[in-house]
Amino acid sequence: MSEAKPLNKPWLVAVWPGMGNVAISAGYYLMAKLGMHLLAELSAPELFDVGHIEVKAGLIHPGHAPRNRFFAWNDPDGRHDVIVFIGEAQPPLGKYAFCRRIIDFARELGVERVFTFAAMATAMHPSHESRVFGAATDEESLAELRRLELEILDDGHIGGLNGVLLGVAAEHGFRGACVLGEMPHVFSQLPFPKASHAVLRAFATLAGIEVDLSELADQAKDMDNKLGELLDQMQEAFGREQTEEEPQAPLQEPTEEQRVGPEDRARIERLFERAQLDRAAAYELKRELDGHGVYREYEDRFLDLFKKPE
Repeated sequence: MSEAKPLNKPWLVAVWPGMGNVAISAGYYLMAKLGMHLLAELSAPELFDVGHIEVKAGLIHPGHAPRNRFFAWNDPDGRHDVIVFIGEAQPPLGKYAFCRRIIDFARELGVERVFTFAAMATAMHPSHESRVFGAATDEESLAELRRLELEILDDGHIGGLNGVLLGVAAEHGFRGACVLGEMPHVFSQLPFPKASHAVLRAFATLAGIEVDLSELADQAKDMDNKLGELLDQMQEAFGREQTEEEPQAPLQEPTEEQRVGPEDRARIERLFERAQLDRAAAYELKRELDGHGVYREYEDRFLDLFKKPE
């Protein structure tokens, strides 16, 4: 960890990759739109392993363990600052110990409240609005969620670090909550920005901060159209009578790394220039890098945008 500077009554939001990229997309969006700066990095090599290496032009490049970073925003109105913790992956073992380290650092920073974002997969139709579910570590926070008219998780469990972190937070006396965005379980392997939008809208209201969600709303509408077409294809395929073979699998969103041409590289460079002048544009840049499958290639340069000026 780097040496932390005092913050004003900060709230901590922690996100990791998961279903629909709901949590991680919301975290990156919040980081970009609030113009956060890199605060610290949590090093835990003993809890992570290298799962793969990368090959470029036939050459093998050394792999690296997932990274875990804290980003901070100073509230200009002086109410409370916001810290976003973005983890690239969850450790296969030692989840409780890992969360203890996050909470210990949160205490050093003077964090008052801890939040995690997550996805809630249901039988919802992709064209419907995403509901927001919530669970809290204490009665006072639970009452806040009820006032926001969130769907309360009366029973069940929250898997992974989204839940474990809040369990550790509760053990150490932190107020906190998990905010979950609803998404259709049939598309759980595809990005679902509508749920990220719903989560951030609820959190922004709870935190009393202003976040421009228009770009995320546009992204959600675009995905609605794509999923609607995909759903039509699935229904058509399942509706056909097959006698000798199973129905043909519906078309899927491409998952392999796409080839990046000179025009794509030029657009990426223009987006970097925009993001250097306005960090709120960094989310569009992140989407472009993810869309071409080259975020890893540009990762250090992208995160340098959020380094605090000397």
